[in-house]
Amino acid sequence: MDLTRTAYGTWSGGRYMHFGEALSEERFVEVIQHAYRLGIRTFLTADVYGNGAADEMLGRALSGLPRNSYCLVGAVGHDFYKGERSGAKGYPRFTSTRKPAEFADYLRMATEKSLSRCRADKFDLLLLHNPDLTGYTSDRVWSAMDKLRNAKLTDRLGVAPGPANGFTLDLLMCFERFGPLLDWTMIILNPLEPWPGRLVLPAAVKHDLNVITRVVDYGGLFHDDIRPGHKFAPQDHRAFRPSGWVEAGWEKMGRFRELAEKHAITMLQLACLWNLSHPGVKSVIPTIIQESGAGAKRIETKVAELASLPDLRLSEEDSTHIAKIGDNKGCMELKGANRAHLGEAQPDRWGLTHDHELVAKRWNIDPDADLACTHH
Repeated sequence: MDLTRTAYGTWSGGRYMHFGEALSEERFVEVIQHAYRLGIRTFLTADVYGNGAADEMLGRALSGLPRNSYCLVGAVGHDFYKGERSGAKGYPRFTSTRKPAEFADYLRMATEKSLSRCRADKFDLLLLHNPDLTGYTSDRVWSAMDKLRNAKLTDRLGVAPGPANGFTLDLLMCFERFGPLLDWTMIILNPLEPWPGRLVLPAAVKHDLNVITRVVDYGGLFHDDIRPGHKFAPQDHRAFRPSGWVEAGWEKMGRFRELAEKHAITMLQLACLWNLSHPGVKSVIPTIIQESGAGAKRIETKVAELASLPDLRLSEEDSTHIAKIGDNKGCMELKGANRAHLGEAQPDRWGLTHDHELVAKRWNIDPDADLACTHH
């Protein structure tokens, strides 16, 4: 089964990613089952979440359901088996803990263990999770991924950059080198973050790749229960965003509300439909969080909003209007290949190579103008 328009991820609920109120095991499982009952049919997990615990919870939630009634998406790449966690930066990529000759064995092992925890024989889609520079460019990595498909451990392959925003030139280079092997790619995209995600969409379409978009909710704002003055818990990753981001986002969202009212949809549904109005975007996977505080919506209500996404397409005029209001170009330092990075490559950031420069020219992207932080 291929991915559906709406998808639910095991990072939702806050149990493994330290945002909002962390759900108990029972409620975490119940919310996944609630999503299934309401018609959401794509479920995404990553082996590193809770060091396999998210896989196990998803397997428990979907146990007993017909396997052909839902799409199971996995993600591997962080080596929590051998690597040591580096605080908030998490576990290293397997491409830094293993020798190239060991890449294939690692990917097979990680995939089989993840499947076992999910109580499944195969993934419908397997993503390379948060690759480093080697992951985007290595023939050994992608030939090993292809072998997993040949071994019938997955039907489809894809690449999921992260955890932060960027990786534009890296994705473009990956599409060009390994496009025939790839079926899906994941990017961050929402009406308040059109940049830089939209820069890769023409290449995804050219290489016949479908796009799944995450963070559709813009850190929870489009769920409409985070308001100016909201207090995030100290460990909540959103607490590290620039001060004033909620207030600035809330003001821009106010200019979208008339459009949502015109179509009789919620703000989350508007964000989802805006994403889906782009060529290549076939699936949306917002983060669905149980926020703290008296005015917080129940997470089950948010799941219902996603599940009831109407079969509606925004006009080009409406989509352009939203993008102009939400324009965030230059608002942050991007991860991945970046002119501003000097010195040795880091796990999430590295300098531009000659190949990056060439791919930028082919797609009419100026790294100095189109990928630079201008909001200091």
